[in-house]
Amino acid sequence: MVPVRALAYPALLVACAVGAFAVASLLAFWIAVRPPRIAIPLAPADYGLAPEPVSIAADDGVILSGWLVLRPGAPAIVFLHGYPADKRDMLPLAAALSPRFTTLLMDLRYFGQSGGHATTLGLRERRDLARVLDFLAARGISRAGVFGFSLGGAVAIMTAAEDPRIRAVVAYAPFADLESLGHELYFWLGPLKYPLVRLMTLWGRLFLGGDLMQPSPLGAARALSTPVLLVHSREDEQIPFRHAERLRAALAANARAEFYFPERGRHGELPPDFTARVAAFFAAHLGRDGRGPALSHNTPGASGGNPGPADRTR
Repeated sequence: MVPVRALAYPALLVACAVGAFAVASLLAFWIAVRPPRIAIPLAPADYGLAPEPVSIAADDGVILSGWLVLRPGAPAIVFLHGYPADKRDMLPLAAALSPRFTTLLMDLRYFGQSGGHATTLGLRERRDLARVLDFLAARGISRAGVFGFSLGGAVAIMTAAEDPRIRAVVAYAPFADLESLGHELYFWLGPLKYPLVRLMTLWGRLFLGGDLMQPSPLGAARALSTPVLLVHSREDEQIPFRHAERLRAALAANARAEFYFPERGRHGELPPDFTARVAAFFAAHLGRDGRGPALSHNTPGASGGNPGPADRTR
């Protein structure tokens, strides 16, 4: 008969290992939802803009910060930055489009000047975007599209599937789903990456009150009928191109979906014709009031030689 003490020691080791893994998963979760913020060394004045500062209350009372550049009579584009940047990262593209559109650059919750103790990676950001649309409607702007980069693109796709007020979406390098992205980020853990991501999902339910994995951009794309332009570099080093391939397949039934997959470029690096493509897409689907001057390929933020928003963020 095996002594009880001989069985207890291995059991204690297993319990300690499981406990340590759970603690590690909690730490990984906390870093994911409270990441160090990136300082973006840009200002509206750098681009000749004098935006109106706006504050919008989210459903849970969090105050969301934005910059509004109003162009009377023109449709609006809401700009959503990537993780873990802020609205300043959107200034080059927003400035290039502001002669033709009303532009509203928003800080996602937790980032920039917005409130919130953590990012929820799309869980609450979808409702936050709905409140932004309410704000535009209150200002008499009913025609609105969304440009989202990385996390912002994922939020744009998911919200557009729920809110028909979004008339067009440009999603640049969004992830297809957080679960797959988590497995890719923690690939070095081998098979342990699966329970790690599962535990992080459980921490999300406990601390953030919901499932961070659902809905996903992939699921939303299957139901999306809104015009969408999906942009993704085949060389993206942060959000692998296979995310774009899965999203393209999910958008197969959307006759108004368009795709632009540059062969080269880091995460968010802007190809030479990017600004003109985005402007033409939004003009086609939001209307052409207040067209403004034509955009050249040398518009600020459109040059492939200059890093775009995603060179720094997810």
